[in-house]
Amino acid sequence: MHHKRIVITGGASGLGFALAQLAAKAGWRVCIVDRDEERGAAVIGSLQRLQADSFFIPCDVTRIADLEQVAQALTERWQGVDIVVNNAGVAQVGKLTDTSISDWQWIIDINLLGVVRGCKVFIPLLKQQGGGHIINVASMAGLLDVPNMSAYNATKAAVVSLSETLQNELAADNIHVAVACPSFFKTNLGKGMRSNIEGMDAKLEKLMASSKLNATDIAKSIMRTIERKQSYTLPHRQGRFAWYMKRFLPRSLYRKVLHKTVKKHEKTNA
Repeated sequence: MHHKRIVITGGASGLGFALAQLAAKAGWRVCIVDRDEERGAAVIGSLQRLQADSFFIPCDVTRIADLEQVAQALTERWQGVDIVVNNAGVAQVGKLTDTSISDWQWIIDINLLGVVRGCKVFIPLLKQQGGGHIINVASMAGLLDVPNMSAYNATKAAVVSLSETLQNELAADNIHVAVACPSFFKTNLGKGMRSNIEGMDAKLEKLMASSKLNATDIAKSIMRTIERKQSYTLPHRQGRFAWYMKRFLPRSLYRKVLHKTVKKHEKTNA
């Protein structure tokens, strides 16, 4: 895996930056792309101290032209890329009836179509060079169905389904596709979050602070997924257990357990 070339969207902070740091320490060439130009410019120096051939490109995943420019830059500088991580994402919390269509369009454009654009731009390049890896970052929200998160859950579920479909479509092209589904962990997800539930910012902070895993732990799981060519990254033990319950328990029993767990969290974070 030495001297791999990796590009990470949403790479200037949170999980994306944690992954970039691990990749740079491993000797990989790293390109982080992010719409936050100020943040990208501030952190790229720390990556370059780990791996000189690291660089930052401003990019908004809602604009396919931006991603096409990234692909062109990587072709010119590295003659290609080995690992594409579609990590950029946002959060929206609220009941469906209280969530505006504009909020739905906003989160779909970033969480789902941002991943679609990344795949659409980079798959031809990976095919041309004979293979590679695509890692799409979803969430346990895409596998479960926690209430009051319909828009977020739906976009992440779509990323899971997209990734599974691409595994089938791209296997013959030697392109490994995986989807990462972490639960809550300490990150900057709350920054820019849209919510119509009072006090949600504080509740989210408590949930993330209670996680036993941090961004670096999640990033290590993704690195293992790349190395082992696994299909899923499910780093949180509790999240895996909840997913197994959903898969194997009768729906009615699973829903009782889910509602009991949600109420317990609401009391804990009140």
